Amino acid sequence: GLPPAMAANGHRVMTVSPRYDQYKDAWDTGVTVELQVGDKIETVRFFHCFKRGVDRVFVDHPLFLERVWGKTASKIYGPVTGEDYKDNQLRFSLLCLAALEAPRVLNLNSNKYFSGPYGEDVIFVANDWHTALLPCYLKARYQSKGIYMSAKVAFCIHNIAYQGRFAFADFSLLDLPDSFKSSFDFIDGYEKPVKGRKINWMKAGMLESNIVLTVSPYYAKELVSSIDKGVELDNIGRKVGVLGIVNGMDVQEWNPLTDKYTDVKYDATTVMDAKP
Repeated sequence: GLPPAMAANGHRVMTVSPRYDQYKDAWDTGVTVELQVGDKIETVRFFHCFKRGVDRVFVDHPLFLERVWGKTASKIYGPVTGEDYKDNQLRFSLLCLAALEAPRVLNLNSNKYFSGPYGEDVIFVANDWHTALLPCYLKARYQSKGIYMSAKVAFCIHNIAYQGRFAFADFSLLDLPDSFKSSFDFIDGYEKPVKGRKINWMKAGMLESNIVLTVSPYYAKELVSSIDKGVELDNIGRKVGVLGIVNGMDVQEWNPLTDKYTDVKYDATTVMDAKP
């Protein structure tokens, strides 16, 4: 994947994810931060492990652990396909805010080449709608106060079909200045029977980031080709431009010669014997 590949090229790399489960190899850093979401103050705690040159950081909060496998049958985003949990906006707002705090507050010393906090001279890579508020919060809460002034955001679209569309009245829940409202404003079904006015997290992520990426040059062309292939964000894609970078494959994880989940091991020289 991208994080280990970047680390192998000499970069200091951190990933930030929700702590959906009691991951046995991720340890409590003891670091907590208070984050304001709407009219509430939420406290999150950071867990950490170091794997393949990458600082893996997990954001601990009861709202994430409530989605642990077994309680919701591993359904992280909603009870059924196409339906959101009611707390999705709160949960992913917390994730974005925690990701912005992590480089500043975590004193990580796992890497022999780097130590201490990452600091403010960083590039954030936000993936899909769940992290689309990150560039908005970066501008509204940090850069407006002289923090993270050199930081940039690359927004990566993996699947444009999932955009984070919510009721327009929900904009107030995001605790962002009204100046951002136009970036979220979205008419659902603008060339079809209109379903209503919404906020669209992915639209905002595309407009507020420094660059928009996707997983291949072909998909980049597809996203801007028509209403259907861009799922009603084709006009935004054409406005900001979408750069396609071919998905890489983790050759260690997906190595059939060492894969613990396959009964028969093989490589390029023995594939015909293994798969007659």
